Amino acid sequence: MNNSLFFTPAKLGPLQLRNRSIRAAAFEGMTPGHEVSDALISYHTALAQGGVGMTTIAYASVNKGGLSFPHQLYMRKEIKASLQKLTAAVHKEGAAVSIQLGHGGNMANRTVTGIRPVAASGGINWYGPTFPRSMVTHDIESLKKDFVQAVLLAAESGFDAVEIHAGHGYLISQFLSPYTNKRKDLYGGKFENRKRLMTEILQSVREAMPEKMALLVKMNCWDGFEGGITREEGILTAKEIAACGADAVVVSGGFVSRAPMYVMRGKMPVDIMAYFIKEAWKKMFVSWFGESLIPAIPFHEGFFMEAAKSIQNSLSIPVVLVGGMNSIETINKAMEEGFQFIAMARALIHNTNFINDLRNETINRSECTICNYCVAKMYSGQIACHLNEKNLPAALQEKIAAMQMNGHPALKAKSAAI
Repeated sequence: MNNSLFFTPAKLGPLQLRNRSIRAAAFEGMTPGHEVSDALISYHTALAQGGVGMTTIAYASVNKGGLSFPHQLYMRKEIKASLQKLTAAVHKEGAAVSIQLGHGGNMANRTVTGIRPVAASGGINWYGPTFPRSMVTHDIESLKKDFVQAVLLAAESGFDAVEIHAGHGYLISQFLSPYTNKRKDLYGGKFENRKRLMTEILQSVREAMPEKMALLVKMNCWDGFEGGITREEGILTAKEIAACGADAVVVSGGFVSRAPMYVMRGKMPVDIMAYFIKEAWKKMFVSWFGESLIPAIPFHEGFFMEAAKSIQNSLSIPVVLVGGMNSIETINKAMEEGFQFIAMARALIHNTNFINDLRNETINRSECTICNYCVAKMYSGQIACHLNEKNLPAALQEKIAAMQMNGHPALKAKSAAI
């Protein structure tokens, strides 16, 4: 039995977690029609059975206008009973459960929401493509109320924590980043203004939420390109999050509309992504331009550790380390560096029993190959590891075989940089 610090109980704000593992908020794609499905409940129950300390329901929008996908959750009283069913199932297996709350901003999809997307600034988001309008005072005040109502619904539904998504180029991140924030008012310009929306949301949420509930915030250490949030501003963002009363920060990075693979690293299998897309024009567009729009970025285990360490040194609250935490060796190194909690996604998508297997020393690293099939699939359907799927169509099997034959970088070495 592994006696690593990783497997010992720890306090996360008001919560006592049975160990220091957190299932990171990777979009499951298991909420068709914006409803909690049996598949979503089964998946997170399996993670709890597999030993995770806390699991996180991913990418729930605080309102309908923030939706990016038709199979994405948004918070409303009509789904309270199904949310309660989910949290009860996870709690029965001994794990805590969190829900990530956010808004797509210029990544929201008008065909899903029925309304024009809103963003920090207007213009064209070519990654959609979307044509958002700049938010006005009424929009901002309404958004803050929606965040509060979403948090209160989460509390009533039995969640132990919420994670506010302030990274990856979604709405709060769009205000923080000078790349997407061209405003001339109190919410734009210098960093003091660009952080204002995040600050007001976090203060409103913290004041409204029950004391027994933990508040986490996912943030960017860097947007992943010049012209976005700088590394210095990443540290300032973390300090502001702590000042707003958060119990922990989840340090990530990347920008969906500009540097998507900085979030997770590796190479996006665009042929497989195109295979799952239903709309003919999008399928063709991804097939033709996907490689240039989603450039590969080298993967190595613990790829956010260095940046997260610099942020950790500036805070008195815990930093949750995420990003390529695929082996007990890398996890123990993080523990030695002072990180108190470790979040992971792909290792748990491949194997929901990963935490128990590490503890029992059945394995010492994940067998995930970082091929990113799971990421390519989640945009159009349920997230899954292709190694776990059965009866795949012949055409899809051919694409997977071609990915392997062509020497997909992540398939050459599981833990080495690509």
